[in-house]
Amino acid sequence: MSSTVIKPIAVVKVGGDMLLHASDRQGFAENVKDLIDAGWQCVILHGGGPQLNELQELHGLEPNKVDGRRITSVDDLRVVKQALCGEVNVDLVAALLGAGINAFGCHGASGLLIEAEKRPAKDMGVHGLIDFGEVGDVLGVNVDLLYTLLKADLVPVVASLGASRDGRVFNINADTTVSAIASSVKAELLILSTMVGGVFSDINDPLTRVPQLNAEFAAGLIKEGVIRDGMIPKVQEALALLEKGVASIVIANASKSGAFLDLTRGSARHGTRLVK
Repeated sequence: MSSTVIKPIAVVKVGGDMLLHASDRQGFAENVKDLIDAGWQCVILHGGGPQLNELQELHGLEPNKVDGRRITSVDDLRVVKQALCGEVNVDLVAALLGAGINAFGCHGASGLLIEAEKRPAKDMGVHGLIDFGEVGDVLGVNVDLLYTLLKADLVPVVASLGASRDGRVFNINADTTVSAIASSVKAELLILSTMVGGVFSDINDPLTRVPQLNAEFAAGLIKEGVIRDGMIPKVQEALALLEKGVASIVIANASKSGAFLDLTRGSARHGTRLVK
């Protein structure tokens, strides 16, 4: 199925921290509505880390991470499904509907939208060889299904799960999943919506926002410890996407009115734009 009839496509990844409160969800929905009104097709992918942590605690489970990567037991996976598909996805779809958006909630196992396989055990340095349990690596994206939803004037709202062809469901890091989706649909714009809303030389000083970032500059900031922890793979994967056909990538906060629309116009007022 040709993608030419549904361009331009904006893929938007939103973290669970941006969806904790109704006001944040409303702000995000209004920004997405701005894009749609300006003629963009949107695909939304979400995580749900804070919501998952809270639900794990209620179930007597303790979040387990190694170098920021979540280990998912069978019991954890059950809670992942409940948090991402039963809470975060529904609440986000409701907010989008409230903003006048024809949102379609689904997850990566729907129609094998995100085909995955179990992640093999990895050598995590000082932590040794780690089996991440029910965590998957992306094998492919059902692009035709996404195009079909977009052609039907629907906005896919995808929870970051994946499935194998034999029906095994996996928890998948949302940054990994959105990279696969953006690359597959050759998105003209990828927005990584975070609470921090960009890269800052001093996280406590909004005046130190880095408006533009390339691979060389990013490597220096990583070495200096400015970009650290979970932001490192986020930035590295995003920069790699620029070599795979994604035209423009921005890290931004969705709570600021008009932020997304400004980004489509090349504005440097919000977030951090990643360039080749």
